[in-house]
Amino acid sequence: MLPDFRVRQRDYLLEIARALTEELDLDALLNRILTVSVEMLAGQAGLIALRTETGGWKVQVSQGIPPVFLRLLTPYLSQIPENADPQRFELPEINRVLKELTRTASLGLLTGVGLPLVARNRVVGVIFIFRSYPDLFSGNDRNLLSSFANQAAIAVQNAQLYKQINRDKERLAGLLDTAGDGILILRPDLKIERANPAVAHMLSLPIDQIQEHPHEEVIRWLKPPQGLTLEQAAAGGWPLTPHATLYVEGDLQRNPDHPALPVGITYSPLISDDKTLLNIFATVRDITRFRQAEEYKSNFISVISHELKTPVALIKGYVSTLRRDDVTWDSAIVKESLQVIEEESDHLGALIENLLETSRLQSGGLVLNRTDVLLPDLVKRIIKRMQTQTSKHVISMTFPPDFPVIVADEQRIEQVVTNLIGNAIKYAPGGDINISGEIRPDIVIVCVSDQGPGIAPQDIPHIFDRFYRAPEIARQTKGAGLGLYLTRSIVEAHGGRIWVDPESGKGARICFALPRNPELKSTLKMV
Repeated sequence: MLPDFRVRQRDYLLEIARALTEELDLDALLNRILTVSVEMLAGQAGLIALRTETGGWKVQVSQGIPPVFLRLLTPYLSQIPENADPQRFELPEINRVLKELTRTASLGLLTGVGLPLVARNRVVGVIFIFRSYPDLFSGNDRNLLSSFANQAAIAVQNAQLYKQINRDKERLAGLLDTAGDGILILRPDLKIERANPAVAHMLSLPIDQIQEHPHEEVIRWLKPPQGLTLEQAAAGGWPLTPHATLYVEGDLQRNPDHPALPVGITYSPLISDDKTLLNIFATVRDITRFRQAEEYKSNFISVISHELKTPVALIKGYVSTLRRDDVTWDSAIVKESLQVIEEESDHLGALIENLLETSRLQSGGLVLNRTDVLLPDLVKRIIKRMQTQTSKHVISMTFPPDFPVIVADEQRIEQVVTNLIGNAIKYAPGGDINISGEIRPDIVIVCVSDQGPGIAPQDIPHIFDRFYRAPEIARQTKGAGLGLYLTRSIVEAHGGRIWVDPESGKGARICFALPRNPELKSTLKMV
């Protein structure tokens, strides 16, 4: 009998070992291990419980045990230590509790034994086998069950590793799918193995027209890019080291319905320990905004150079003229020259002040000195001052008689209104300029309207941007593109907002809203 028993033990262990290499379903594998354990030990019931990722316990599979008993058992599993020596580990206390529970539940299971599933000196689970007769489990029984427990521990560890790999794949897929930049994964032959939705959107192509296609068929340059293309670099032996990234910048061709897209592509190799190229990762970034920023920067340098050069040249010219020793100037000419010098100095000072204000705003240095402000009185003073600067415009105001006092920085709000009226004088060739006020429950609204050519729809989203100037206006009038940027910043610092009203008919109409009480800003979102 003994040889047959040993043969059966060997066959069962071989069957379980074979299942470990073939079965990826953890529950199916544990059920098979439990079935073999119950059969080999002449048991009537059994269970395998696993430690969860959160540190608790869960009965993964069971045979011959009612659900009620499993619920009674679960709290006692928490007494099992997490780390143990697999050679000496036993569960005497848990076994005692199991016997008491089985007797209390009248299951007819008189004896039982439990052994841990230990992987890398960590208890990942436990296996229990129960009998309905009083014979104790022998040492051979325990050794046999220990062999099954070791197999089950390997199964749990493999399943956890497999689960972790799947999680990593899902995490990678999620990262690729939600990344804002386009991502391509290429094989060593430069065929695209994987593409994310962002790159498909950039290229205006469905993913199935990108994946499994050669890189050069998908990434098509409108003109030779800056730097070597991937194909040129690969032909020259790239990559020579694991960290040899390649950067290419240029304009990508897309289908005829979409214009070329400026992009910067960074290629990074994945190289194995034996120096074999496994994959190439390509990160595709839309650099349209960077191009625009460069254009703004170039325009700004050009405009500022001109804006600074003109008043300086005028001041120098008039001063040099007045200093001539060979001419005696009459008082009228001297007075006129000094007036030009003063005006150009004021213009130069205002430009420098705007640049300093812009710098302070970027560094968060705008400080408000809030006081009670009556806007109609403030606007009236500004109109009186600015009407002297133009004979082609009539500046007027329309405010309700009960217009409320607001809490604001009077000097800054004066700067806002002055900028808006100044723009109306500059860009409207003539006509009426009206400043109107409106009262709402928690806010006040002020609008400046003119009878000029208005603001082109394509310029409206950008006119409050720093250094932005509409192309047609930039050719006709001088300016640095800072006035409306500063105006918006001041209004927003007060908790308000500013916008263009495009439905006012002829001319431009710019409105801003300020809270009557600085603590109440929610209403502005509804304006």
